[in-house]
Amino acid sequence: MKKLILIRHGESEWNKLNLFTGWTDVDLTAHGVEEAYEAGKLLKKEGFRPEKCYTSYLKRAVKTLNQVLDAMDMDYLPVEKSWRLNEKSYGAIQGLNKADTAAKYGDEQVLLWRRSFDVQPPALTPDDPRDPTNDPRYAEVPADELPHTEALCDAIARLMPFYNGTMMPALKEHDCIIVAAHGNSLRGIVKELKGMTNEEIIKFNIPTAVPYIFEFSDDLKLQKDYYLGDQEEIRKKIEGVANQAKKK
Repeated sequence: MKKLILIRHGESEWNKLNLFTGWTDVDLTAHGVEEAYEAGKLLKKEGFRPEKCYTSYLKRAVKTLNQVLDAMDMDYLPVEKSWRLNEKSYGAIQGLNKADTAAKYGDEQVLLWRRSFDVQPPALTPDDPRDPTNDPRYAEVPADELPHTEALCDAIARLMPFYNGTMMPALKEHDCIIVAAHGNSLRGIVKELKGMTNEEIIKFNIPTAVPYIFEFSDDLKLQKDYYLGDQEEIRKKIEGVANQAKKK
C-alpha cells in the first residue's frame, strides 16, 4: 500500500486577518506553527514514514513542512521546493479582506473568485510591485509562465507538470510521500486524484494543517482517502474555511 500525505499550511498571518493571500509570502501565526507541529505528532503516532517531501516556494508552506518533520523526528529528509505548488494567484485582490470584498461585490462573485474552476479574479498589472516577475525567487521561471491572476483551471494547468513529472513518479518509487502546499494547489491535486467535476470542486474546502491521506495500490490505483484526526474538529475547520468570504 502506497500513501500520499497532503497537508495545507497552518494558519498564516493573513488567514487570521481573513485576507486574500495568493502568492503573497506571509508567515505562520504562532497558532499555525502549533497546528503544523501537532499534525506531525499525529502522523508519527499513526506510523507514517514519508520518504520524499515537497513544498512550494512560500514560507507558510515551507515552515509547515519543517514543523511536521520536526515533530516526526525526520528533519533529515531532503525537501524539494517547486513554484508550481504555490497557491492560486488572486491577482489584484491579494491583500483585500474577504468579507469586505464580499460586501462590495457580493457573496456569489467572491465565491467564484475563490473557488470556481474557470473564473479569474482581476489581474495584476505589470507595473504592480506584487507582480511575481519582480520577485527574485522566480528569476529562473520564464516570465510568461508566471501568473498575474489565476482561476483554478489555470493553477491546475501550472501544477500538472509537477504532478505528472515529479509527484506521481515519486509515489511509484516510494511507499510514502508528503506534499505541503496551499488550499487551491492541493484542491487541484485532489480534483485530479478523485476525478471531481468542475462543479464539485467549487464546494470542496481543505482545512489548515490537517493530514489528508490517500492510499493507493502498488499500481497507483486510489483505494481510499481520509483526513487524519478528530473528525468533528476537522468538520468545524472545513466549515470555517467555507465561511471565510461571506459578507458580514
